[in-house]
Amino acid sequence: MKPLSPDDRALLDRIDPAAMLAQVTRWSAINTGTGNLPGLGLQAAELADAFAALPGSIELAEPAAVEAIGADGAAVAREHGRHLVLRVRPQAERRVLLTGHMDTVFAAADPFQDQRWIDDETLNGPGVADMKGGIAVILAALTAFEGTPESGRLGYDVMINADEETGSLSSAPLIADLARGKAAALTYEPSALPDGTLAGTRGGSGNYSVVITGRAAHAGRNPQDGRNAVVAAADLALGLKALERDGLAINPARIEGGSANNVVPDNAVLRFNIRPREPHLAQAFAADLSALAGRIAREHDVGVHVHGGITRPPKPLDKRALALFALVRDCGATLGQAIAWQPSGGVCDGNNIAACGVPVVDTMGVRGGAIHSSSEYLIVPSLAERAALSALVLRRLALGETV
Repeated sequence: MKPLSPDDRALLDRIDPAAMLAQVTRWSAINTGTGNLPGLGLQAAELADAFAALPGSIELAEPAAVEAIGADGAAVAREHGRHLVLRVRPQAERRVLLTGHMDTVFAAADPFQDQRWIDDETLNGPGVADMKGGIAVILAALTAFEGTPESGRLGYDVMINADEETGSLSSAPLIADLARGKAAALTYEPSALPDGTLAGTRGGSGNYSVVITGRAAHAGRNPQDGRNAVVAAADLALGLKALERDGLAINPARIEGGSANNVVPDNAVLRFNIRPREPHLAQAFAADLSALAGRIAREHDVGVHVHGGITRPPKPLDKRALALFALVRDCGATLGQAIAWQPSGGVCDGNNIAACGVPVVDTMGVRGGAIHSSSEYLIVPSLAERAALSALVLRRLALGETV
């Protein structure tokens, strides 16, 4: 553990907790459910104004094209908001990536729209922890860091995407592009536990839609001429559950299809999610799914078309990732913050960044809890705590500490 130097103390003195709280309350009042494009546009404009205080260039990057499978099995375009990108010192020899997301899980019509104080240190509101508080931490940490003599030694990109809560499908190419060549990455999801514990290893996640095409027939007159797509989908769901093993959870979530009770259904869509803990389990599942789809097609005489795949690869901790965690822990100790980490069943953009070979700590955001619910809360003192932690980590990286 290194003691705080006079330069460190000057760094921390530049963090303004009141300004951070004002930002969070203002941003939380803007509904940014992933599908609320006007709200996301307003939020992106506010963030562009806020991050303009930093050096560098700001861009609102267009989302990549994304298709979704409708209940009828047809592919439809899914619209997303634009993603904020700030590039600072792109020619620097050493550069890092900081990421967050502006979208929440609360749609424009959701009743959870307002903030309230639970007690003197705890604020309840949509996105206050996940992760408008985290965005405020990014901005405060970078603002403080830019005042240090060594800031010119470190370049960085900041990306705030608009679709993290639905898997970052329209920002995944952007994440991969920005991660390329980075020495390290910090992502500002809220801490894994309210005490500030970080998420370490993460499993992966994949979402699939399987379209089953059968043949319609009258359920009374000639059912033998039909090919029941719903029955085939049900058989597929049972087959998927049979593929589960230690480290691989499979959740068939919904079957859509059929019409009147007297018609053999000729169309069905099965939607499911998988959670592989290790990369080899994700690879093995792809082969198993192909074989299972082939069996269902043969035995039920139906068409089977698989859409989707692994969108969040599993995130193990390699040597470089552990070194970055150790740096964060040591900076925390210098600040009197006890930093630990543990495995997490959740996924985030940190999975995508790690898959690019970049070490990442992806829970550098605020302390809080009950995210994705109307009980979501922010522990307000953690705004300044986490900004100090990130600012110190950035300074150490600029001074040459390696990961």
